[in-house]
Amino acid sequence: MTWRESIVPLSDRRFRFFFASRAVNLWGTTMAPVALAFAVLAIEDSASALGQVLAARSIPMVLFLLLGGVIADRLGRRLVIQVSNAVAVLSQGAAAVLVITGHAELWHLIVIEAVNGTAAATSFPAMQGMVPQLVPRNQLQQANALLSMVRGALFAVGPTTAALLVVTVGPGWALAVDAATWLVALLLLLPVRVPHRARPAGASVVQDLREGWNLFRSTTWLWVVVLAFGALNAIGSGAWHTLGPAVAKDTIGITGWGYVLSAQAIGLIVTGLVLLRVTIRYPLRAGMLGCLFFAAPLLMLGLDPHLVPLAIGMFVTGAGMEVFGLGWSLAMQEKIPEEMLSRAYSYDALGSLVALPIGQLTVGPLAAWLGDRPVLVASGIAYGAICLLTLASPTVRNLEREPQPAAVGLSSP
Repeated sequence: MTWRESIVPLSDRRFRFFFASRAVNLWGTTMAPVALAFAVLAIEDSASALGQVLAARSIPMVLFLLLGGVIADRLGRRLVIQVSNAVAVLSQGAAAVLVITGHAELWHLIVIEAVNGTAAATSFPAMQGMVPQLVPRNQLQQANALLSMVRGALFAVGPTTAALLVVTVGPGWALAVDAATWLVALLLLLPVRVPHRARPAGASVVQDLREGWNLFRSTTWLWVVVLAFGALNAIGSGAWHTLGPAVAKDTIGITGWGYVLSAQAIGLIVTGLVLLRVTIRYPLRAGMLGCLFFAAPLLMLGLDPHLVPLAIGMFVTGAGMEVFGLGWSLAMQEKIPEEMLSRAYSYDALGSLVALPIGQLTVGPLAAWLGDRPVLVASGIAYGAICLLTLASPTVRNLEREPQPAAVGLSSP
């Protein structure tokens, strides 16, 4: 595949605006976790407090994801994304004002993150289902690789920018930038038009949910990977995203933590460039092997945290996560019927995220009882074991892509 063929999705005007919208939004979104983490720690310096705020976002996401998938398939994915963007503008703007003015309390951030989680529950299934509506099937790998690459680039810029803002002018300004990017993303999505699919007459929400469930439970590779990620995400959200900033603050420092997260993003970028030209034949096999690398940074943070080894470990982790992200998108978008894709993604997200609050809420008390380092080491061991166990399933290990016809260019409508 030539470089020109690898960027052919950008020749379509609709995909260009969608790509730009995602890029602007991701820039602010990648700043938000760092800014939010240290905003919470400034109010109450404990991993348990941060876990409460993170759980306030993830719990409504879990509760409303299935409904979000149905809404996206019924009302149209673009409309759902627009409304969710507008909610995020208001909620993140409110958080920024409270933090900047010094009036933020822990319960304020808990309520705001609950609103954000509810909006994300509807926008996530819609967003994931947009790409197959904008590009032909033989350009799915290029389109997803382009989106992943820009996400990786912004993961490199966002956390470091947020960390620098935190130590210079405070976390509120990073949250303010995030709110502004949601607004810009909303405006950039206005020119994107996708055909609205009418639902069958008499179809109910319950029937839509049942159809999605039947698809989910009958697709073995789908529920096996989702079940695995229920555990993997609980470990990642608890050990890395909740306990990690607290440990980093006392070891490699706030700026160092930003560098480590950015190293992961650089791994995403480099691998994204490679995947623009290299075809993945067995997407889930490659993806789960890629996820396995995350066990190493967890062990490093628990055993002997130093900036350079952690940065190298997260660079490799970023590469592995990029392979999984692309492999999962290709498996979903090629194997799941397009008219059910948002519902399939909602069941995927529900199963993958349902245990997030458990990880976020329990890691603080566990670390207080057993110590930070033992919890991180045990998390790294468990993470690696789950990845290997998932690969034991033949439906995951042997899932192969459909034969791809030759790519053709797109013209702007």
